[in-house]
Amino acid sequence: MDAILPHVLAQQPAIVNFLKDLVECESPSDDAAAVNRFVDLVAARVEGLARVKTFPGGRFGRNLLLTFDLPGPRKKKPGRILGVGHSDTVWPMGTLKTMPWKEADGRLWGPGVLDMKSGLAFFLSAMKLLQALDLPVSRQVALWVVSDEEVGSEVSRPLTENLAKESSAVLVAEPGTGLGGKLKTARKGVGDYTVTVRGKASHAGVDFAAGASAIVELARQIEKIAGFTNLPKGLTVNPGVIAGGTRTNVIAAEARVEVDIRIARLADYAGLDRKFQRLKAVDKRCSLEVSGGLNRPPMERTKGVAALFKAASELAGKHLGLKLEESATGGGSDGNFTAGLGVPTLDGIGGVGEGAHAANESILVDRIADRTALLALLVRHLGQ
Repeated sequence: MDAILPHVLAQQPAIVNFLKDLVECESPSDDAAAVNRFVDLVAARVEGLARVKTFPGGRFGRNLLLTFDLPGPRKKKPGRILGVGHSDTVWPMGTLKTMPWKEADGRLWGPGVLDMKSGLAFFLSAMKLLQALDLPVSRQVALWVVSDEEVGSEVSRPLTENLAKESSAVLVAEPGTGLGGKLKTARKGVGDYTVTVRGKASHAGVDFAAGASAIVELARQIEKIAGFTNLPKGLTVNPGVIAGGTRTNVIAAEARVEVDIRIARLADYAGLDRKFQRLKAVDKRCSLEVSGGLNRPPMERTKGVAALFKAASELAGKHLGLKLEESATGGGSDGNFTAGLGVPTLDGIGGVGEGAHAANESILVDRIADRTALLALLVRHLGQ
């Protein structure tokens, strides 16, 4: 096990070159052809390391399952070790022209380098290392790479959940929290609602009293909706987008608000949903329509999650001389789905850096080796 870190350090230039190729193969969520090129690139690079299987992504690119050929006989133990990641990024095609790949200031820069192509590069490099060092792993190990994570995992979610149900542990190669690279042992659940108000149109100057303003009614509803936030419970409700009306001299017949919700505990969702469903118009001439709900369940810090973090922390301390820290975040990942099924899940084990979804997206070069080594150590430990 102690040979792992020196081997990674020796291979770091190759890992960086591999990551460069991944970043320079742009793969925005809404460009299925681009994502498929990325999938083909990864598939070509794992020849001799993993068996490749792809799954249709509907209007998105193909989803990719890599099952690794690692040393050692497979024991009859239920449950694979499942790595989870995504191929899609938030960056549109052509972003490389303004955000080119570069190595500068102790960092690697480029669209998707942090979220989350570094995590994919590290996971694949860790499996290659286990193979090269002939370190046996008794459980099956697979990496599941979805094509639509950044846009809600609509197509891939049932596939992710089916794979997770057959797994004993899930390692999500999303970036760590902050420049310290804290692992993620809790994530908030994420959802959205749309509240549409329908009123009655009339001429604002000629027949004002005959109208029932959907905009005025919506304003009343937004104040109620914002009041659903409960910060001590980690529950937030954000009316983020509003629209309505046609002209200033017309009493608005329709208006709507799009609302983001975040919950720390699944137990709090039912009560929040009831509040949305019980919204009533103040102006009885108006009607309300409520749609939406929870998209991702919260990833709660269960005993299984805590045990995974403890194992990672002990391995990092013993073999890498690192003190790992854990964190909770308001953002969601596909780890929410796996943890929501009760499968022990450890998230944020990918790149260490900052600027996800921002122009300063980058990872720290000096955290490549320990992150890759940690993945190898943890898979080897869990695979016994």
